[in-house]
Amino acid sequence: MSFVSRRDLMTATVVAALIPVAAPVVWAQKLPKVDFLYSPFADYAPFFVAKELGFFRDYGVEVTLSPKGGTAETIQLLASGNVEAGAATWGAGLFNALDRGATVAIIATSARMPSTVPSPSPFMVSQKAWDAGIRSVAALKGKRVGIPGPSGFGMFSVAKALEKGGLTVEDVEAVYLPPPATAAAFANGGLEAGWSIEPFAGQLEKQGLGRRLVEDHTFGTELGLIAFNQDFVAKNEDAVVRFMAGYLKAARLLDKGGWKDDKILDIVAKYTGTERDSLRGIPYTVRSEDGAIDMASVREQEEFFRKRGALEYKGQAKIDAVYRRDLLKRANELVASKP
Repeated sequence: MSFVSRRDLMTATVVAALIPVAAPVVWAQKLPKVDFLYSPFADYAPFFVAKELGFFRDYGVEVTLSPKGGTAETIQLLASGNVEAGAATWGAGLFNALDRGATVAIIATSARMPSTVPSPSPFMVSQKAWDAGIRSVAALKGKRVGIPGPSGFGMFSVAKALEKGGLTVEDVEAVYLPPPATAAAFANGGLEAGWSIEPFAGQLEKQGLGRRLVEDHTFGTELGLIAFNQDFVAKNEDAVVRFMAGYLKAARLLDKGGWKDDKILDIVAKYTGTERDSLRGIPYTVRSEDGAIDMASVREQEEFFRKRGALEYKGQAKIDAVYRRDLLKRANELVASKP
C-alpha cells in the first residue's frame, strides 16, 4: 500500500484547480456564422422562430437575419459570396441563373402552398372593383392586375388564377409592384385585382380593401427554396447542416400547431412589421416534414416560364447538380439525435 503525503495532496489540488473544465471551453468557442436573407412575409416564419427561440444556437451556429429585396437580389448576393444563405422563390431568373452556372447550392424547400383553402397567397380583387361589379376572373379582361414581378412565383400564381376565368396574363394590364404596395393601389383605384401573400392578404380583408377571388389555383405548389453560396458550403458543411437542423425544428413546431402560441405570433409580428392579431388564424404556407423539394412542382413552373419565352436555355435546368440532398439528410439525422 502506498501513502500520499499532505504536501503531495496539496500540490495535486492546486494543479487540478489550474486545469480548465472541459464544458466551458466548448461553449467559449466561437460558433460558425451564417448571414441569412429574408423577406417580411409569414412564410419565412421558421427562420424567425429558429433565431428567436435559440434553435440555431442550440445546434451550434450563429445566425444573422438580414432583410432583402427579391429573388434576383438574393441569388446575386449568394453567387457573389456577399452573404452565406437566403431563401428565394422559383422563377425564370433563378432557372436562368442556375443554367449559367450560378455558384449557389440548393438545400431544401422553404415554403409550399397547402392543398386547402383559405390560401396563404390568394388572388384578390379590390373592394372598389367588387362594388363596381367585377366579381369573376373573366370580368378582369383588360383590367389592371398587380404582380410582384415578371418572372417569379407571383407571375406563375397570377397566371394560374387567370386560367380559372379563361384568361392569360396578356389579357390583363400587368402592373408590377410588391405585396405591401397593393393596399394603397386597391384604396386609390390603381388596381382592380392582384396577387397577395400573408400577412398582407389578411390586412386587405380586415381593412375592407380587398376580397379573395381565387384560392385553389396553386395547391401544393413549391413556393421557395433555401440556398447557400457554394464556396461557403464547401468549407462549412457542418455549419450548413446545423443551420438546417434549426430550421427543420422550427418548421415542424409551426406545422404542428405552433401558430396557436402567442409567443410565436409575437416573434413573427416582429419580423413582418404587423400586429399579433393580424397573424392569428390566417392561412399559412407549409413544408414537407423533412424539407425535401417536390421537383415535379418545380418543373411545372419551369415549363410555364419556358412557354412564356422567359428561359435562355433548352432542356431542363441542372437543379440536381446543385441540390445538396446529402446535407439535408444529415440535418434530419441531427434533429432526430437531438430533438
